[in-house]
Amino acid sequence: MIKDKVIVITGASAGIGEATAKLLARKGAKVVLGARREDKLKRIAEEIQQAGGQAAYQVLDVTRQQDNDRIVQLAKDTFGGVDAIFLNAGLMPSSPLSAMKTDEWHRMVDVNIKGVLNGVAAVLPTFTGQKSGQVLAVSSVAGLKAYPGSAVYGGTKWFVRDFMEVLRMESALEGTNIRTATLYPAAINTELLGTITDTTAKEQMEGLYATYGISPERIAEVVAFAMDMPEDTTVNEFTVGPANQPW
Repeated sequence: MIKDKVIVITGASAGIGEATAKLLARKGAKVVLGARREDKLKRIAEEIQQAGGQAAYQVLDVTRQQDNDRIVQLAKDTFGGVDAIFLNAGLMPSSPLSAMKTDEWHRMVDVNIKGVLNGVAAVLPTFTGQKSGQVLAVSSVAGLKAYPGSAVYGGTKWFVRDFMEVLRMESALEGTNIRTATLYPAAINTELLGTITDTTAKEQMEGLYATYGISPERIAEVVAFAMDMPEDTTVNEFTVGPANQPW
């Protein structure tokens, strides 16, 4: 059941994070929003509260372990505990390797990989201690299949795939009852394309998303489905995308 569950959401200031926060709050969850843009977090939290939901927020840089620890503590201080974390923060500055955008490579590793590690590290002691919890994370279809222009981005998302599966397996072996759900979105209309600086890659991706893209609310509904499953059941992988996207 979603009602009364406390969930921390990273990358919550727009797109999938915002849509998920609003949907889960409507279903009775207590949402704790984290992202770098405080003005957007404040607006979303106020909209949730005005609609009768419960929300708290904190500025969060997922690359900083202390920020992740602080937002989990905020969930405990505000709502009395934490039941789930949705690791949604991510960057996708696609480019061919020959463009040598090495700063962007390292930034993707910092956010897409280390951000997941930091978020899990922030909740794992609590989840292990209470022998319950759920970790949901956004990978990508680029975490299932290789695409030109996405060598580093795809690599970070393949990491998420493997890491989340091992987390699921170890939890089962250790009897800690931590459920996992990894999402592999295809073309979802979010701010993700705004991180692309390579002109050719940006034009190609914008054309693709203009043709096929669906709303982030579709991903939010999958997150809600995963959270709403009985505690003895894990649906650990979801590949989600436009019905008309042919690959």
